[in-house]
Amino acid sequence: MILPTRTVDKVWGRELLPAPFTSIPDTKIGEIWFEPPPELPELLVKYIFTSEKLSIQCHPSDDQAEASGKGRQGKEECWLVVDAEPGATLGIGFHEPVDADTMRAAALDGSIEDMLVWHEVGPGDFFYIPANTVHAIGPGVSIIEIQQNSDITYRLYDYGRPRELHLEQGMAVAKGEYYPDELHRILAANGHQSLVDGPFFRLDLVDGIPDEKLLYSYSGRLLVIPMKGEVLVAGEVVRPGQCALAPDLASTTFAPDGKALVTAPL
Repeated sequence: MILPTRTVDKVWGRELLPAPFTSIPDTKIGEIWFEPPPELPELLVKYIFTSEKLSIQCHPSDDQAEASGKGRQGKEECWLVVDAEPGATLGIGFHEPVDADTMRAAALDGSIEDMLVWHEVGPGDFFYIPANTVHAIGPGVSIIEIQQNSDITYRLYDYGRPRELHLEQGMAVAKGEYYPDELHRILAANGHQSLVDGPFFRLDLVDGIPDEKLLYSYSGRLLVIPMKGEVLVAGEVVRPGQCALAPDLASTTFAPDGKALVTAPL
């Protein structure tokens, strides 16, 4: 079943979208969401397109969200860069340890932007973003994001835009730490790759036909996100730019020369 999409306007979005997406005149599209199906509500898949920097922000863990009365819906996420302009960057973590008071003062005067580590990126850069990680997405990138299905975001700094900030909530959960190197990788040009294996979901890049080990590990419902070539899910053709719910991996047919992401909650 191909998931319906939701197009989200953002002040930092793009008027011209990369193929295979269609632009909307006079509209800055920042995100294209795939509506989570009732059978698999735990995960949200989206594309993100930027022409300006996103806010500097962080997300709570499940326990922190529950303790604040927002329900057990924390947010961990990951990003796969699929397109990037020269010099495009993602800000993740700090150059050196930062305590809460220093971080709050830096958020208020804007110097927090320079305290982040800005990673120059290109297609194939992959980052896992744990809850509590302070992060921001820079301009000129297109990203596939897979996340826990939560909308809790604490903005710490927004470059003077007239949007609400959440300094107190953010300071209660934000980690003023360096981003671990092992959570960033660059995808190999060829071959199947396991990208995330917990704690909340798993994510794999399927290059061509999946092997038996992968078929066994995805024995239940999953989401399929074609990146190159078509995928056949329960008799329905799924193309790049779409996302589909599949009953299992064994009933899904991949193009021998194609590439796709597959993901399922744990």
